[in-house]
Amino acid sequence: MTSMSQENLESFINDYLKEDLKELENHLNLRNQEIMEFLQLKNTIAVIQSDLNNGFKAQMNVGNNMFMEAKVEDPKTILVLIGKGIYMDFTLEEALTFINFKIRVLEKEAEVLREESIKKKADIKLGLLCLLEKTKLY
Repeated sequence: MTSMSQENLESFINDYLKEDLKELENHLNLRNQEIMEFLQLKNTIAVIQSDLNNGFKAQMNVGNNMFMEAKVEDPKTILVLIGKGIYMDFTLEEALTFINFKIRVLEKEAEVLREESIKKKADIKLGLLCLLEKTKLY
């Protein structure tokens, strides 16, 4: 087995392991953001079901942060982004079922990313301990 030089080990830690960790954390943040958006939508549907059966007014973003007032007269269906830029029309109950499923999937993906992140941190720590040992020996 060949031993790595101190410079190679430092380079491996900084260029590969830490970059992989940053990428994992970015993906984890995206999953958590998606979970929060679905939870927010779930709460909005709950409010619509309980308080707004007769319709409501809302501010809609029409692009470039320009808003228009919209009136929803019959809030029995809702458009939900199901992925890849595709929206699907759901009844409120169907939307809740889809949202609960999507949240479970995203939470499992986030858990896998957390575990990978923990492994990557352990690899970095091991590499740093190896560097410490190398500096003590020479």
